[in-house]
Amino acid sequence: MKQIFLVEDDLSLINGLSFAIQKQGYNIEIARTICEANAKWASGSYDLAILDVSLPDGTGFDLCKKIRQTSQVPIIFLTAADEETDIIMGLDLGGDDYITKPFKLAVFLSRIHAILRRSENSHQANTALVSGGIKVNLLKSEVSKNGEAIELTASEYKLLRLFVENPDCVLSSEQILSRLWDCDESYVDSNTLTVYIRRLRTKIEDDPGNPTKILTVRRLGYKWNSEA
Repeated sequence: MKQIFLVEDDLSLINGLSFAIQKQGYNIEIARTICEANAKWASGSYDLAILDVSLPDGTGFDLCKKIRQTSQVPIIFLTAADEETDIIMGLDLGGDDYITKPFKLAVFLSRIHAILRRSENSHQANTALVSGGIKVNLLKSEVSKNGEAIELTASEYKLLRLFVENPDCVLSSEQILSRLWDCDESYVDSNTLTVYIRRLRTKIEDDPGNPTKILTVRRLGYKWNSEA
C-alpha cells in the first residue's frame, strides 16, 4: 500500500484530504509543522510527499531541500500562492507538481495517481543512460560529462533525462511540458521551457552558442542528437 506524507497546518483541509486519500486505498501520515515533518520523515518511508508552502515554522521549500538531499520521492507543493516565481522555484528545487488552493478534489486525486504511476515506472528503468558523452545515473540522479560531474537543478535533470531517454526523436514543447510537469501551463509554458533549454545547454554543450546535443528543430520542437 502506497504511503503518502502530507505536511499541512489547516485542520479542515487535513480532514478532507485525509478522508479522500484513504478512500483511494493509500496510507497517510500527517505533519503540521516543519519540526514535526522532519521527525516523521526521518523515521518513515514514503512514496509521495505533499507539502504546503506556508507553514507556521518555515516553508515547504525548506522541507523540499532537505528531502532532496537523500530522496527522489515525488513531491507536490500545495499552496494558496500562484506567483510564477514561486512555481518555478518549487520545480527547480525538485517539485513534481504545484497545486494552488482552492482546487477540485477529483483533479487533486488524479494528480496523485499520475505521479505515483510515473514514479513506479521510473523505478523499473535501467540504472544509467549514456549518450554523446553524457551519463545519467538514474539511481543517484547524478549527471556527468566525459567523466566530470555536472551540477543540475532538479528541473534541468528531468529535462536532460527526457531527452536522453528519447534519442533522435523530435519532441514538441507541449510534449516536453506535459511529460515533465503537471502544473498550470500558464506558468510553466514554452517561454519557460526555452529558458530551461538555454540553461541546460550552457552546462552540457561544448559550445552553447552552437549546440550539437540538444538541437532546435524549427517549428517542431527539440531533439537529442545521439551522434553528437
